[in-house]
Amino acid sequence: MKFRTLLLLFVAFAIEAQHPPQPPVLPEGPPEDVRLPNGKSQRLEILKADYQKTLEDARELSKLAGELKADLEKNDYNVLSIATLKKTDDIDKLAKRIHERLKRY
Repeated sequence: MKFRTLLLLFVAFAIEAQHPPQPPVLPEGPPEDVRLPNGKSQRLEILKADYQKTLEDARELSKLAGELKADLEKNDYNVLSIATLKKTDDIDKLAKRIHERLKRY
């Protein structure tokens, strides 16, 4: 029984060895720069829009961080409000959104 299993494994490996893996096919040349109907580059317009969104998110992040600091300073060390926790979650979401947007390029 063991001999038969070993023989089947040997045959399977021999058949697999006859077919070398194919390298992935990569597209040739740089990607095409798509133009919008107004003649502007689509890629540049996306970059500009992402930049504006990042600026808005950074402003909101700064505002929330200031509010969080004020909330923590006005409360006692053993008091933690739900609103303060929500602000930390919002700060985390904004920071991740900014990070992901910047990581794309």
